Amino acid sequence: MALDATSPGLVLRSFSGTTYRFDPGALCLELLVTGGPGAFAGYEVLHGPADLADWAARSRLDPTPRVEVSREETAAARRTRDALWRLVLAHVGGEPPPPDDVAALNAAAARTPLAPAIGADGGPAWAGAATGTALLATVARDAVRLLTGPYRDRVRMCAGERCHLVYVDTSRPGRRRWCSMEHCGNIHKVRALRARRESG
Repeated sequence: MALDATSPGLVLRSFSGTTYRFDPGALCLELLVTGGPGAFAGYEVLHGPADLADWAARSRLDPTPRVEVSREETAAARRTRDALWRLVLAHVGGEPPPPDDVAALNAAAARTPLAPAIGADGGPAWAGAATGTALLATVARDAVRLLTGPYRDRVRMCAGERCHLVYVDTSRPGRRRWCSMEHCGNIHKVRALRARRESG
């Protein structure tokens, strides 16, 4: 099945090779699919500056920024992402936020973010140089807004078995359960149908 390129979110590939679209609903949560601490380290994709620039190009940032990233900025992005993971897991689990991770996220958010501008053609643009530090500040500020804003109680982890994707549920009823209906939602429906047939 071809995926609609105009739909929001990231195109991911499952271990079985299935391609599906995942819309976490927030820029900061898009960064979490790049890897993380502990068990998430096996998913690491931010190995060098080009990887962070590639992530920015695939993110929901509009227009797509052309980011110049250093090795130090890539390492800082991994550290901030890992802090964000721990904060999100604590948040979803109803635990207090780890102080060191709060400090790390706040420090990243305090830097100068990407600045929106009107381009020469009258369309949206970014003012000045788009650096890895500015990109990270933009992501961190998005995380602060999400974790302290009106949707903070709608940050959830997918209910799929062995799925750790995190999203913010922006649906009107607030009953979203899956990272994607194309993936975990479909797997659940197939299993439920199979179970009904076997019990019937």
